[in-house]
Amino acid sequence: MNDSIYQRIDTNPRFKELVAKRERFAWLLSLVMLGLYVLFILLIAFAPQLLGARISAESSVTWGIPMGVGLIVSAFVLTGIYVRRANGEFDRLNQQILKEAQQ
Repeated sequence: MNDSIYQRIDTNPRFKELVAKRERFAWLLSLVMLGLYVLFILLIAFAPQLLGARISAESSVTWGIPMGVGLIVSAFVLTGIYVRRANGEFDRLNQQILKEAQQ
């Protein structure tokens, strides 16, 4: 692509919309993940007895294990949510911007 196409893309209002939407969504998911991590750390700091409590009387598994696994799984889920939106809405906007810039 040449410089005029880059210039048309950069001045396209849809491009600015795409960048803003993508940034807001990425920050939102990042804040959700950060909130989950902070909550987990606060539980470790202020309620260790909760995380150390056994799931049932005969179980050797404590509540901390499924909560920790859940935290890891939530990272994968949030990544999947981002990828789904990126491959859908964000890619459609990107294709529209490229079509407009090449005209």
